[in-house]
Amino acid sequence: MNIRADAIVSPAIGHERKVKTDSRLKTEFFRRYFRVVHALFIVFLLIQLIPDKLTTETYAAYSIWFVIGVEVLTLVVSALIKKPVALNLFVDIVAFIYGLLIAWTLATAKFSLLKPALFPPPGRVFWQAIADYDKILVNIQSSISIILQGYLLAIAVAVPLGLFLGWSARLGGAATYISKFLGAIPPIVYIPYGIALLPTFRSVSVFVIFLATFWPVLGGTMSGVMNVEKKTIDSAKVLNVNKFTMLFSIMLPASLQQIFIGCNQGLTVSFVLLTSAEMIGAQSGLGYYIKNYSDFGDYTRTIVGLIVVGIVIVFISFVFNRIQKFLLRWKV
Repeated sequence: MNIRADAIVSPAIGHERKVKTDSRLKTEFFRRYFRVVHALFIVFLLIQLIPDKLTTETYAAYSIWFVIGVEVLTLVVSALIKKPVALNLFVDIVAFIYGLLIAWTLATAKFSLLKPALFPPPGRVFWQAIADYDKILVNIQSSISIILQGYLLAIAVAVPLGLFLGWSARLGGAATYISKFLGAIPPIVYIPYGIALLPTFRSVSVFVIFLATFWPVLGGTMSGVMNVEKKTIDSAKVLNVNKFTMLFSIMLPASLQQIFIGCNQGLTVSFVLLTSAEMIGAQSGLGYYIKNYSDFGDYTRTIVGLIVVGIVIVFISFVFNRIQKFLLRWKV
């Protein structure tokens, strides 16, 4: 009787487990692929059925293909990302993009609530971006090369100097106030002096980026060194390490978090200043691209430039944060 009971119970347990597994898989499937973001995608496609109120070409096909590409990417990412928090963040960003495109399309192409000359429909902007991709790539390269030159040069000078100044309590205290004073002066005010003293406007731009990055990184480095735990320093002194090893093998890693705070501030300010500087007298760069076409009243290209600037900044910030996370992984 016991054998027969076990034979009856075992299939029942197996069936119950299978039902629970299937239920979990269905729940996971719906959680990943049935979201508001996908409903917004369908809404965007449906509003394309509304007749255009603009008499000019709206290039709606370009915005449709863009959204389809984003939706395909969303489905792929939804299948690959395992962490719910990361997945939620990604789909929320995509949902915001869809919502913006829906509102933009309705306010321009479909109901013409905004002035067409100032606010072209999204399809026209995407079409213009593809038409100008070669110019955009050249200007991106110009801007990024200036940023990298000024930014990396500032870090190369500010970090060692900050280590040496921060190591001395007396020098560090005075240098902290001096760096705060000089760092509070907007670097863009030095542009007239740079134009008078330096040979090219490119060198002026590099100089401005250098100043924008140098003071935050110097201050962050000194702050990090001066706040290193005393027991860490005492342990190093017991091992009788030399000054170079103390600064670059002990103080530098311990100060990385503060250094990255300064680097982050410098990076953010650098993009703002570079775009402003390029609008003043440059012959290339994203700021030049925006200013040049806005002067001619070409607001389609102006919006293209603004979008590209935002994408470049977000991309570089993402790379910077990944580098920071990698270098500070030992703190986790």
